[in-house]
Amino acid sequence: MAETTVLGMPSVRSPRKAARTGLTYSIRTFGCQMNEHDSERIGGLLDADGMVPSASIEQADVIVLNTCTIRENADNKLYGYLGSLRAIKMERPDLKILVGGCTAQKDGDLVIEKASWVDVVFGTHNVHRVVELMDHADEWGPITEIWEETTSFDEFPSYLPARRQTPHSAWVTIAIGCDNSCTFCIVPAVRGKEISRRFGDIIGEVKSLAGEGVSEVTLLGQNVNSYGRDLELNGRSPVFADLLRQVGAVEGIRRIRYTSPHPKDFKEDVAEAMAETDAVCEQLHLPLQSGSDRILAAMHRGYNAERFLARLEMARRIIPNLSSSTDIIVGFPGETEKDFQATLDVVERARFDQAFTFQYSARPGTVAATLPDQLDKAVVQERFERLVAMQNNIAEKGSRMRVMIVQSNLDLGRVWQRHLERMQAEVTLVARGSDALNHLQNSKFDVIVLDLVLEEGSALTIADFAQFNQPRANVVFVTDTTFFSDGSIFNHSANARAFMETATPPDDLAAIVYHYGSDMCDRSKRASGT
Repeated sequence: MAETTVLGMPSVRSPRKAARTGLTYSIRTFGCQMNEHDSERIGGLLDADGMVPSASIEQADVIVLNTCTIRENADNKLYGYLGSLRAIKMERPDLKILVGGCTAQKDGDLVIEKASWVDVVFGTHNVHRVVELMDHADEWGPITEIWEETTSFDEFPSYLPARRQTPHSAWVTIAIGCDNSCTFCIVPAVRGKEISRRFGDIIGEVKSLAGEGVSEVTLLGQNVNSYGRDLELNGRSPVFADLLRQVGAVEGIRRIRYTSPHPKDFKEDVAEAMAETDAVCEQLHLPLQSGSDRILAAMHRGYNAERFLARLEMARRIIPNLSSSTDIIVGFPGETEKDFQATLDVVERARFDQAFTFQYSARPGTVAATLPDQLDKAVVQERFERLVAMQNNIAEKGSRMRVMIVQSNLDLGRVWQRHLERMQAEVTLVARGSDALNHLQNSKFDVIVLDLVLEEGSALTIADFAQFNQPRANVVFVTDTTFFSDGSIFNHSANARAFMETATPPDDLAAIVYHYGSDMCDRSKRASGT
């Protein structure tokens, strides 16, 4: 059994009287799903203190930036954005600016040294302290508080109140931290050692969510496949496959996703649990990182190319109609043309449906940042472009239509999704414009179903699709849509027509508008025009 960190029991706290009733807040999240989940919990804490979300970041009384530090440009983005907030702070001195997350955990006091107008800096282990830190800033001025580790179950994000982005979908943390030693990764330094959440607590939360109407959960951990190694249940350590089956047995839960697995720990028991549990989506994100055995060893990944391919083939054999995606880093220190060609060879053999490709970014505090033979930017860029071109070619030759649905109302989005999946389409459903743009950077789509009425700051324009070179995509603009039981789809908003009259698509981008004026909303008619 892995070395165990013993956490204290959750405490019973005296109820706090809401101290900021009527004030507004805005949270901007950078980075991964774990950060998204932390932001929901921060929102829940601010709600409990009497605050409400602001209509815009410019009007907010409190601005929270939840940060990412996985790549250098994430740090640059934070400090650039903080610079843009300086003028707002000068105009409104009572505005409170909070910086949390992984960059805050890494940089600590440096945040306020670089941006003196920041009021609170907190890390990844003390999210639950955000309101108390605001109290301190109100009375005593700016404060930086960084904890080095999680010491109590109270500090797990899932033990805090939440403001979920959607009523029918929820993140569920199953573990925090990471015990792997990948030489390029800063996550263990900012998230700490791996600690699994108790099995019964996870199932209890999922049951509670289902009782509130949640039908889709995403299980979160830095390495979900190593879940439970530090726990004991009925005389043995629970494993991730056990958890998938038990979550799938909760009444009301119809979809289960998880992120992220590690190839070295992905075993047949998890694949079998995925295949045998109806609610688990047939999708596997298995990060390759490199196809070169030499580079994989330098990365400390714990597998070679053949072992990776064998795990992927095993999963495809056990799980029918499995969709696969991966992460790949181009330009790791010392990568030769031969190493890169090995990556191309693995990508060709693996035939991923989607690949998230990244140029290596040296992170201070990681082993890889100190390695010799850091590659020239031009070399990395050229290899990156070759890899993206190959993956796009593989995706374009796929047998299934690739569709992305950008729909802020996920209930409506899932109606589209079910309809298209019955037609054997591969569907990506996202609720926010920013998520859509992330997918557009790495994938090609045949059809994009776009809701014109997205959340504040998430709106997309037709030019957004053109800049990511989506000439194959038909864009279906949908708003105020009505779905009927016979499968008819009606759109009865003039917004779609008005939008198209003011936004002419580029020549290389086809646009289809399903438009039905209010005078045509007859339930006896079927939607059939373009």
